[in-house]
Formats: sequence, C-alpha cells, structure tokens
Amino acid sequence: MPSWLNVPPVQLLQPNEPEPMVIMGRVASAFGIRGWVKIQPFSEYVDSLLGYKSWYLGHENGPWREVSVAQCETHDKTLAAQFPDCPDRTAAEKLKGLLIAVPRSSLPKQDEGEYYWADLIGMSVVNGAGDTLGTVAELLETGANDVLIVRGKGPDVLIPFLKNVIGQVDLAARVIHVDWSAEL
Repeated sequence: MPSWLNVPPVQLLQPNEPEPMVIMGRVASAFGIRGWVKIQPFSEYVDSLLGYKSWYLGHENGPWREVSVAQCETHDKTLAAQFPDCPDRTAAEKLKGLLIAVPRSSLPKQDEGEYYWADLIGMSVVNGAGDTLGTVAELLETGANDVLIVRGKGPDVLIPFLKNVIGQVDLAARVIHVDWSAEL
C-alpha cells in the first residue's frame, strides 16, 4: 500500500492558502500486477501529463498528496503509470477513483482567446438578451468543436464553443457572453 495512504489525515492538510490545483485526470483502475494504474486523462491531449515529474492525487476538494511518477506511457486514449510506493495490484486498486491534479502555476500560459476547461467550469453564461442560461457544468469534446454543457433551471443547454457563438469570456467577472437563444 502506498505509504501516503497510511498517513493520518491531520498530517495531510493543505497550508492555509494552498496553490490552486487543476484536475487533469483520474485513476480509472489497476493495470497489471506490478502496481501500475490506468489513468483517464481529462486534458485535450492524452499525453499532456507526461511532462510533469510529479502529480497530486486526491479528491476534488483535497487534500492533495504529491506523488512522483516512476514511469508513464500512453495506451490509446489512456495512460498507464507507476508510482514508486505502489508495488503491486492491491496497492494500485486502492488508488482507483482518485483525481490527478497539477498546480495551476505549472501549466503553460495560454494565447489570447484560449482557455483551460478548468477556467470555464462554474462560469455564468449570459446571452445577448441578458438572459442567464445557467453555469458551465462541464465541457464535451466532439471532435469538430468543444461544447459547453450549461446547467440552469431547466434541461441542460449545449452550446458549441465557436467564435460565432461565444462572444466575450470575462474570466475576472466569471461570465461568458454568448449569441445563443434561451429556447435553443
């Protein structure tokens, strides 16, 4: 069993002002018998996590535990990874469901008009008529374009993330202005 799983929770608490973490994937399952785990990446590119020597494992609201990555390789649309203190399948199975994150400051800077999905989640979506359609619950990659899944009072609204639909993305105000009818 990984040694950090045995640490009393009180010793794993984050500092008063932890660095913001960006969730990049989750441990889907054990992979083989030698302690490897299968990773479902949440990033645009399957291999995005390969550039980080250490990851943070935990749950959405923490606490996060830093782990070094002994080995990692791509397998179709997933990753297989091994951590030094995860020697066998039994230890790997205990990691199933944990999220993988990296510090926000370690991500590359985006160009103008580019956004990390993590930045868009939770933002309010307002159309040209001033109607609040809801908040971005998640994003969906369709191949042709990304789609915002907006949750409000009614059924989810699916809005394509295209230049002719997305007006202004105001990260400071946490609002996305769209050219989209509330009835669509």
